[in-house]
Amino acid sequence: MLPTIAWQDSDIVMIDQRKLPAAEVYVTCRSVNEVAKAIKTMVIRGAPAIGVCAAMGLALGAARSKATGTKQFTTEFQRNCELLASTRPTAVNLFWAIERMKQSFADGALAGESVDQLKSRLRITADGIHDDDVASCRAIGAHGAPLVPAEARILTHCNAGALATAGYGTALGVIRGAVEAGCKVSVLADETRPFLQGARLTAWELVKDGIDTTVITDNMAGAIMRQGGVDLVVVGADRIAANGDTANKIGTYTVAVLAQAHGIPFYVAAPWSTIDLATADGDAIPIEERDAREVTHVGSTQLAPEGASIRNPSFDVTPHQLITAIITDRGILRPPFIENLRA
Repeated sequence: MLPTIAWQDSDIVMIDQRKLPAAEVYVTCRSVNEVAKAIKTMVIRGAPAIGVCAAMGLALGAARSKATGTKQFTTEFQRNCELLASTRPTAVNLFWAIERMKQSFADGALAGESVDQLKSRLRITADGIHDDDVASCRAIGAHGAPLVPAEARILTHCNAGALATAGYGTALGVIRGAVEAGCKVSVLADETRPFLQGARLTAWELVKDGIDTTVITDNMAGAIMRQGGVDLVVVGADRIAANGDTANKIGTYTVAVLAQAHGIPFYVAAPWSTIDLATADGDAIPIEERDAREVTHVGSTQLAPEGASIRNPSFDVTPHQLITAIITDRGILRPPFIENLRA
């Protein structure tokens, strides 16, 4: 299992996903500000992973606090929550993890715990969020594996693997679960423009696992489907609305439309923390717009001319009508999603 994020003594260490696959470089965060920067600049990315990272960041910020009284300590904690919540707007796991840390803090404060006791409580809660995420991914893999035929060619988009979680992965967790169950699996990894998470990260993970992997450009998926080269699609998610509409990396909607046109099952794999029952549908999901340079350049090489307008929405929304099933750690959800998500 890849060490996406971990404690090293009292610091947080994470693999720098911007450097992969050329180099395995680790970043050490010694303050909550450094954790926030790591999330915002995509040193760490993937909805579950940034939720775990935020929880650990709050524990780190608390541990570094020099406050001696609970009033000052509470003010610092609330400020740190606001800082981390401002880093990425779309992935709901970030806000879910912060709320879980807030609740733990409130429970401790209500019980009259000291500053040192609150620090210890926050560390334990963050560690629990980390460990729960790994367990959730393994449960997703176990639930999703039976959906994979004995011999399967699976298309995936972006990276929903160990790197996007605390370990094992969501969409790649289904693939890993199928392989562990004895299925003969080959994977087509969309390169995922403009940040290339599929080409750089998904392929890197799967090659390390010895799973047959082919990288394709995003605009090849439809032609390969038409040729009969895809048996199912499985992707991750950054937020799932109450009606099943799903926000995921930009380009996912296109893949879902193509899958429906070719009669191919389209599965979303995500932990329960990605489901946002307070958001009615996909139209209410905020979509992050990132730096134009991610589109205009690859590394230091400029691709687009000066003066051209650039759009860079990081996510799109796949309507629930295009989704065959949602694979969660609680089981498989099928349409009608509104009723089944509530249940």
